[in-house]
Amino acid sequence: MTRKIGIIGTGHVGGAVAEGAIFQGLADDYVLIDSNPEKLDSEVLDLIEAQPNLKHHANIISNDWDALDDADVIISALGNIGLQKNATGGNARFIEAEYNAKQLKSVAAKLKATKFNGVLVVITNPNDVIVTLYQKLTGFPKEKVIGTGTLLDTVRMKNAVGETFDVDPRSVQGYNLGEHGNSQFTAWSTVKILDESIEPVAAEKGIDLNQIANISRDNGYRVLNGKGYTSYAIAASALRLTETILNDSHEELPVSTFREGHEVALSYPAVIGRDGVLGHGHLHLTDEEETKLTGSYDFVTERYHLLLEKIENDEL
Repeated sequence: MTRKIGIIGTGHVGGAVAEGAIFQGLADDYVLIDSNPEKLDSEVLDLIEAQPNLKHHANIISNDWDALDDADVIISALGNIGLQKNATGGNARFIEAEYNAKQLKSVAAKLKATKFNGVLVVITNPNDVIVTLYQKLTGFPKEKVIGTGTLLDTVRMKNAVGETFDVDPRSVQGYNLGEHGNSQFTAWSTVKILDESIEPVAAEKGIDLNQIANISRDNGYRVLNGKGYTSYAIAASALRLTETILNDSHEELPVSTFREGHEVALSYPAVIGRDGVLGHGHLHLTDEEETKLTGSYDFVTERYHLLLEKIENDEL
C-alpha cells in the first residue's frame, strides 16, 4: 500500500510541512495545492531537486483536487500569518480569522466535491474555530477533522520546564489545554517532572510556574516578531500528528477535537489513529483549571458563531 498526503497552502508553514514529510519519507505520494501556481511550481521543483540527496523518493502532484480522492491525510496550511504582525493586544490569531474563513469557504466546497475519506489535519488559525468551520462546511465526520491545537503550546511548555529544571523536554509529562490562543493554559495538575508532580517541586525550588506558563503562551509571538512568521515548530506538530494517523499508533495527544456534547473543537487529550479520533482521555483537573477550560470553550464558541454568521450571510 502507498501512502498519500495532501497539503493545502504551501507558504512558510505548508512548505515546511512538505519539506519535513518528504525528507522523513512519511508518504509515497504528495498532492500540493496553492492559489499561486507560479509559487507552487517553484516549491515543487525545489523539492524534486532535493530528492537525489535523500533516502526517500516522493511523487508530487500539483493543484489537482481530484488527486485528493484517495489521500490518507490532508493538511490545511492556508493562511496569512503576516496579518498577525499588525495585531495590537488581544488574541492575535483572530486577526487572520475573516481572511482565512473566506479562503476556507472555497476550499471546503472543493474538498466536499472529492471522494476524500481520510483525516483532515488543520493548522490554519484561529485553529479551533477553523477546525469547527471545516467540519461544518464539509460535513466530514467529527472524528476525522483534527486541529494541531495546543500540541504546539504543550511542546513550548515542556521546553520551558525542561530548560528551567535542566532536563530533556521529552521527559516532561503534562498538557496545555483549551484554545490555541490567549485563553489556552497549562494544566499544572497534569504536569510531572522526574516522575513527580511539578507543583511541590517548583515550590521547593522557589520557581514561579506562572512565568513558565507565560513563555509557553507567548513564544509564538516572539518568533513571529523576530522573523515575520512561525514555521518549524508548528510544522513539526503537524507532522507528528500526521505520522500518528498514518501509523495508526493510538498515541494520546493534546489536539483540537470535538468532545462528546461539545459544539466546537477545543484541545484536550485525544487518542489518535488511522480513523482519526478514537477516544478522549479523562483528566482530573482542579476547579480553577475546569473554569479556565470552560472559559476557553465559551470564547471559541462565540467567535465561531460570529464567523459562521458572516459566511452564511455572504459577508465574507
